[in-house]
Amino acid sequence: MVLEALAAPAEDAVHSELLRQWGSSEVRRLSHGLRSVIVKHGTDTQAGEETAYQRYVVPLGLPAPELLYGADGVIVLADVGRVTLEQEPTADGFVAAAELAARIHGAAVPGSSDFPPARVKELAGRIARIDFDLDPLVEAVDRLHRDAPLGVVHGDFVPKNLVTDGTRWTVVDWPLAHLAPHLSDLYTLIRDAVALGYDRGPIVARYVEVSGADPFLVDRQLLVGGACFCLLALAFVVEEGVRTIPGSGDWIDPLLAELADLVGQLS
Repeated sequence: MVLEALAAPAEDAVHSELLRQWGSSEVRRLSHGLRSVIVKHGTDTQAGEETAYQRYVVPLGLPAPELLYGADGVIVLADVGRVTLEQEPTADGFVAAAELAARIHGAAVPGSSDFPPARVKELAGRIARIDFDLDPLVEAVDRLHRDAPLGVVHGDFVPKNLVTDGTRWTVVDWPLAHLAPHLSDLYTLIRDAVALGYDRGPIVARYVEVSGADPFLVDRQLLVGGACFCLLALAFVVEEGVRTIPGSGDWIDPLLAELADLVGQLS
């Protein structure tokens, strides 16, 4: 399949470049001449990317690399660019990413929520490190399900997963995709932009413009989305990250503090 996509005569004619390697995934660019594809092998949570493609990306036409092949935790994707927002962060890049977030979350998709109110307590029980009241978050998640439509949440909408070919932006790395009414994708985008010194205002404004959403509802979706992101990130670190990503245990206390602050704002 790879040889055909690259029009390569044999395996030894293909150049392999390691792009990313974690304990649960390895990503390589395979190239021959001017053609290239991305090959990813994932285990644990990273093994579900083909399922996410078949459930969301392909039927909804989401801004992701074309899936050329997928089986047994291995996927082959079209190469959509060599520069990420992490490598070259710009204000325009973050605003463009907000537009992508609006397109992704606004795509109409059938199904039930993957993050109902009960999920808050379920995740808290798995983390077993939370010593503050999560009832305000449970109530906020419940209310959001009544006030906002479900949408696709990428689940890891951060600069390293936003790729450009110099003309358009694309989102990569979809195994954590799920349905929910919150805006954790926009939250993590703003979180990284602000950390780099960029203003959140134009990013939120672009999202609101493209989505046509109520700005006050978006603010609430952001708060809830941030808290949901922290819960999912903590569960990942405790259950998987500590054995697959060196040093990820150091993320726990900052994530707990961030979660406590967000829940406090919901009180």
